[in-house]
Order: sequence, then C-alpha cells, then structure tokens
Amino acid sequence: MIDLHCHMLPGIDDGPTDLDTALAMARIAVADGITLTACTPHIYPGLFENDANSISAVANAFRDHLQAAGIPLEITIGADIQLVPELLEALRSGRFPSLHGSRYFLFEPPHHTVPSRFSDTIFDVLSAGFVPVITHPERLTWLDDKHYGWFVEAARQGAWIQVTAGALTGRFRDEPQYWAERFLDDGLVHLLATDAHHWQRRPPLLAEGREAAAKWVGPEEAQRLVTDRPQATLSNLDPAETIPPPGLGGKKKKKTDKHSLGRGRWFSRLFGLNSAG
Repeated sequence: MIDLHCHMLPGIDDGPTDLDTALAMARIAVADGITLTACTPHIYPGLFENDANSISAVANAFRDHLQAAGIPLEITIGADIQLVPELLEALRSGRFPSLHGSRYFLFEPPHHTVPSRFSDTIFDVLSAGFVPVITHPERLTWLDDKHYGWFVEAARQGAWIQVTAGALTGRFRDEPQYWAERFLDDGLVHLLATDAHHWQRRPPLLAEGREAAAKWVGPEEAQRLVTDRPQATLSNLDPAETIPPPGLGGKKKKKTDKHSLGRGRWFSRLFGLNSAG
C-alpha cells in the first residue's frame, strides 16, 4: 500500500518531535503493509513555515536514518497545504511541494472556519493544471449537508477527495465516521491515507481503513484507494488515465438506502440507540 498523507518527519510540524518517534511510526507503517509513505508536513504560514527546500532537507536526513535502522520504507515528499492567498503562485514556483513533484497536491481546508474562497481556489488550481487532493473533509467541524455539496461539486470538477483511514474505523469518533461512510457510499473518494502524527495516538495504519472501505465500495475499489490511484499520483498520470471512483464515472453499484443507514448508525452511536427500532 501507499500512504500519500502522513506527518512522519521529526521536528517539522505537529507530528513526531524526535527521531525515535518518527522511526517507530515507520516500523508500524511497514508492519501494516505500507511500502511507500509521502511525508507531508503542514504548510501553514504563521504556524508551520515549511517549504519545499526545508521539507526536502529533513526528508533526505530521515531517509538516511531509515536505511541505517534497516526499515524498508520508501519515502517521498509533499505537504499538507492550507488555503492561503499565495497557494497557486507558490505551487507554480515550486516553493510549495506537490506530491512527488506531480500535478497532485494536498489541499487542506481550515478545520473550524468555513473558507470564503473554497470553490474559487479549486477552480483556479484546476485551470492551472494542478489537481487538488482535498484532505480529510470528513473531519471538518463545519461540514454539514449544505457544505457537503461543495465537495461533491469539487470532485465533479476534477478535484480528488482523500478520506482518513482511521475515520472509517471510528478513531475520530462518530460524526467523522458518518461523513467518511457517506463520501464512500456516494462514490466520491479517490484516496485513503493515514494522516498519521504519532506511533501511538495517531498511528500510520492503512489496512484497517481499506477493509472498512471494502464494506461500502467492494474489495477492488478499496484496493484502488490505497494502491492504484496513489501510484497514479506518484506517476503523475492524467486523472483521465485512472479508474474514477464509482460516483464519478466508474461503475456504480446498485443503490441502496445507505445514506439513511449511515445516518442511523451515526445517531445510534451518538445516543446509544438501536437504529433498527
């Protein structure tokens, strides 16, 4: 499997603070079946002042440590980039790194504030030839039925959607799990990733998310979420050369009322009710 969103580099953002913790994360990733991890620290001006050069320097040093420790994990770089005014210019200049130097980049909406230029930014970067991979929309505190439509429209325009593996297994509690399941059920998810930050609190576990996703989209599509499309990203393939998610041109399974089922599961988890009653 390939993990395209992981905060594994030590001392560069809110991920591991030291090398030993980062190496522990790498060992867990390998044991889970991850062969390549994109190290994607935050770029958040005023808080995490990272850029392509600083991220590359830390990644190169970490790659040497992985080899010295005998940990067979390949790494590449990207960044979890906040919605900032200079986004497009910084991508064009290479100051903000894309995923493995490709047209794809991680695009992180603000967690607690509804962004004012979300749709405009999606349009601008797509028009410039980049593919924004919208990270963990299921965990945004402002996500509701109205704003869910923003992500549906973004995906239809050509943006990619990345859901957190742990959200599907309940690691982030009930509401993110409901939204993660809904994104999957609507066939909008392109990638699963760990968004790991620590070996214990936020571990780099991807297989559990793949297995959870299979219950919603089937094993073949679940595998595409962690191998085929991540590899297409690293290879910088045109999105048209990849198999799209089932809700965006792929073969959609026969529709069941899983929206109601997912909503019922969410309420039953929240209030301890039996949703079948």
